[in-house]
Amino acid sequence: YASYVSLDRAVPYIEDGLKPVQRRILHAMHEMDDGRYNKVANIVGNTMRYHPHGDRSIEDALVGLGQKGLLIDTQGNWGNILTGDPAAASRYIEARLTPFAKEVVFNGKTTEWTLSYDTRSKEPVNLPVKFPLLLFSGVEGIGVALATEILPHNFNELIDASIAYLRNKPFALFPDFQTGGMLDATNYNDGKHGARVKVRARIEQVKKYQLRITELPWGVTTTRLCESIVSANEKGKIKIQNVVDNTAKCVDIVINLHNDMPADTAVEALYAFTQCEVSYAPNACVVVERKPRFLSVSDILRMSAEQTRDLIRRELEIRLGELADKWHLSSLERIFIENRIYRDIEEKTTWDQVVEAVWDGLKPHLHLLRRDVTNDDVLKLLEIRIKRISKYDAFKAEEFIQSLEAEIEEVNHYLSNLTQYTISYFKELKKR
Repeated sequence: YASYVSLDRAVPYIEDGLKPVQRRILHAMHEMDDGRYNKVANIVGNTMRYHPHGDRSIEDALVGLGQKGLLIDTQGNWGNILTGDPAAASRYIEARLTPFAKEVVFNGKTTEWTLSYDTRSKEPVNLPVKFPLLLFSGVEGIGVALATEILPHNFNELIDASIAYLRNKPFALFPDFQTGGMLDATNYNDGKHGARVKVRARIEQVKKYQLRITELPWGVTTTRLCESIVSANEKGKIKIQNVVDNTAKCVDIVINLHNDMPADTAVEALYAFTQCEVSYAPNACVVVERKPRFLSVSDILRMSAEQTRDLIRRELEIRLGELADKWHLSSLERIFIENRIYRDIEEKTTWDQVVEAVWDGLKPHLHLLRRDVTNDDVLKLLEIRIKRISKYDAFKAEEFIQSLEAEIEEVNHYLSNLTQYTISYFKELKKR
């Protein structure tokens, strides 16, 4: 049971930075994707084909992904991470994949597949993510005898760090939060087990006896924050007249102080006795090769950059193979048509004689090809329609083959300079 909870529910995987439920949600959304919004209820239902743990856990995980904004484009009331207001019911809200998700997270050609729990469908073992998604999103999870707490990081800083690593240059990463606030990362220790950070709200003095909170500590809502301020007032830790929460798109909490409470003393009291300051103990536990491991943030970044380079290499190799096949078949077709080999089969009476005639016609030209001709290649030549042969344009065919050769040369160049190509990929990702 401990192994199951850690590996299949609570702890993210290093390969794509996702927990199983998140991976299955994204896979289900990719299957459904037609460019339009889908009702969240429909997405949840489709995900249940892969995730046998009930619709509530799927819906909660989907809302969490949607509130981060990077992978899921949302429509409707998805709640408010500032106030803590919940999302509307799944039948009222809609979602679709972002262009970023489609480009960076999915590639069927480089995905390893496994059977779903009921063996009726296939699902990805891991998604081929070409970005340090785990560090961007952050994660928390409690397994049996272990827990994970990875704080979110800045998109641009993660790309810059990935480029620095690929260039063998030093880099440093620190958390960055959607809710803003201020961070004391003195004891961050690269996010390793035993680290600790303090996060503070941003408090401004508006008038002599009035303060305004404009940014929240990570994980604290305005509701909880206001309740903690009222509680501190009741305990005599701070003297206030009232607290007014005007938060909508931005945090706006106004604190009116008593006349005998200096503003600077009140700020110190807010940090000391309320949720204006909270602390976190980062603990980067991830699944590596089906085992939980405790790493540092830099370790995760390095492994992500290496994986991105490897995935790009595999994509280029697959593309090179596809181009080589196109070049081979196009060249073979040109030989077959321009040398009128198709005429050699006109008087043959059996299928074996037809195939043999094509082989005999090709033999003088085999040295022009880059790989051996197979029986399947011959069969493809025999499937060419007369209409296509009659309209064959040798000039266009030559142009097409030359374009394939140019692209093959380009892909080979990228493979020879893979690290620089990966750096260019990260730069373009950041720019776009």
